[in-house]
Amino acid sequence: MHTPCVPAHAVGDHGGVSADPTPTPQGPPPPGKPSRGSLRARDMLMCLAVLLVIVAVGGGVRSCSFAPGGPTIDSSTAPTVDAPAQLADFARASEFPLRVPAVPQGWRSNSTDRSPVEGGGTAVRVGYLTPEGKYLRFVQSDGAEEALVATEAGGPLAGTGVTDAAGLPWVTYQKAGGEPFRVATAPDDPHVRWLITGSGTDADFVALARATVAGQILPAGAEQN
Repeated sequence: MHTPCVPAHAVGDHGGVSADPTPTPQGPPPPGKPSRGSLRARDMLMCLAVLLVIVAVGGGVRSCSFAPGGPTIDSSTAPTVDAPAQLADFARASEFPLRVPAVPQGWRSNSTDRSPVEGGGTAVRVGYLTPEGKYLRFVQSDGAEEALVATEAGGPLAGTGVTDAAGLPWVTYQKAGGEPFRVATAPDDPHVRWLITGSGTDADFVALARATVAGQILPAGAEQN
């Protein structure tokens, strides 16, 4: 007696014959599972990326924060310099007298510098931090006013007005959205210009202007005994 052939796909998992000889449609094979090694590498890279973001954000928060009146600096992370001692040292080589501002209590200096002014002259700079974390830079120079402003601002600026502070008229130079650069002539020497700029408030500017006028006068090097 002849036995009919059974198609191979009709045979069950246990060697039996399927009751339904109709072929079952087959879908696409499931995606392969990533190897354990690739999962570990990917997880390590993701963790490292998250860690770098946290460190970057944390570092920025410690050093600087946003405020409506301008950026503030965490004074605990900024250096401190002896401004009176540095100014006395600069005065020995200066061709014009310098002032040591009698800044309010709680203010401190974090930088000093001396360099040429574009077009001639020298600029002596002192950076100050207020207790609120505002920064102001005080510059003394024998350079021309416009040249001094261009040197400090990184380019020429137009005057926008005059402000009276500490008994002196201060010409304000400023571009839209930028910090003001205020310049006055020293009352004891018509060849010396003072410039104040930075993120400080108007009250901070007035305080530094008064501190400068009331500060100690250091004679120029040629005048020292």
